[in-house]
Amino acid sequence: MPTAAVLLAEGAEEMETVISVDVLRRGGIDVKLVGLHGSEPVHCSRDVKIVPDTTLAEAQKSAPYDVVVMPGGGNGAKNLAASSEVKSLLESQVKNHKLIAAICAAPIALVSHKIKPGSKVTSHPSVKGKMEEGGYKYSEDRVVTDDKLITSRGPGTTFEFALKIVEILQGKEKAHSLVAPMLLKLGY
Repeated sequence: MPTAAVLLAEGAEEMETVISVDVLRRGGIDVKLVGLHGSEPVHCSRDVKIVPDTTLAEAQKSAPYDVVVMPGGGNGAKNLAASSEVKSLLESQVKNHKLIAAICAAPIALVSHKIKPGSKVTSHPSVKGKMEEGGYKYSEDRVVTDDKLITSRGPGTTFEFALKIVEILQGKEKAHSLVAPMLLKLGY
């Protein structure tokens, strides 16, 4: 079974976190919701508290994962970008040719940790300038895949983002099979 670590930082965007975890689990992926600063409930961007499955220190012991997912949210993204532990985990993903997925403002962690500069990416429009300054090729597409990097725009693109991860790890047929039961209307 493919593995995923979804990183949960203080200020994370709830929808991007929960939808990603839910869709990946529906897709047959073993997901760990990883608390950046421990296992206590994490206060997210819209006052929702989410309890992680494990800590980043514990999750590091199982690295690399088939995918590491970074939800956005302004403060959540800043916390991911400032963490040396996140940098270490992302570097392990790159070294082992595994996927990294970032949505909304979270791609700024790619910039701060110098992960795959020169790659084609997208993000929330509010951090477009930072991505370009960091040497990334920017796209306005809703979901962008470049080699082992998947990026997306924001809460409204989270289903497409998560389905793309399922498609890459479990196949297009598996990803497509999730659309109808969730009553999604996508160009998928």
